[in-house]
Amino acid sequence: MADVSRTALVTGGNRGIGYAVATLLHERGHRVIVAARDGDEARSAAERLGETASGAELDVTDAEAVAKLHATVGGVDILVNNAGVQLDWDEQPTGIDLALVHRTLEVNLLGAWRMAQAFVPDMVRGGWGRVVNVSSGTASFTLGLPGPCPAYSVSKASLNALTVLLARETEGSGVLVNAINPGLVRTRMRPEAQQSPLEAAEHIVRAATLPDDGPSGVFLRRDTVIGW
Repeated sequence: MADVSRTALVTGGNRGIGYAVATLLHERGHRVIVAARDGDEARSAAERLGETASGAELDVTDAEAVAKLHATVGGVDILVNNAGVQLDWDEQPTGIDLALVHRTLEVNLLGAWRMAQAFVPDMVRGGWGRVVNVSSGTASFTLGLPGPCPAYSVSKASLNALTVLLARETEGSGVLVNAINPGLVRTRMRPEAQQSPLEAAEHIVRAATLPDDGPSGVFLRRDTVIGW
């Protein structure tokens, strides 16, 4: 059973991978804050989880909303940056509308960055914290940036870079920051995928509850460190 003193915040936690992560963290004894753009959906998801879970309205692209959430809930021990969008399937870099690129970066990169700026300093002051940035295989230079989704790939590769920078900044503080490639997961984004959200969530939760001697600043695929 997890230490119930731990509080976990999951963005995009009302459905799919995020809800599965929130479910497993809650089952393992953590207090869970389910955050989502639709506050009613966030609260409904938290009600389904039960006691010690709460829902919060949050748009990660809105700096005031992030600041308001931090002022409301205070510090957290675990931050799972799961909120994300994929708007550019079957596009090419030379033809894509840069407005789609801007929107994708706002959510996938800057949203996670805002959350880190709001919540990581408290973790450092408290001497313990875990940050998991949900990335993608399409962000991997090792794999050749696969997939016809240039904005999504660039946003997740940038998220990986942010992961390394945050890990470097927090080194020795008790805070571990990692990115994870969950693989193809059967969600609204990829309904044809074979892997269920709960299967993917199992590995994300392990990254979110690493022991104190666990890695920081790495890219994980399941429980294995992979190349950027």
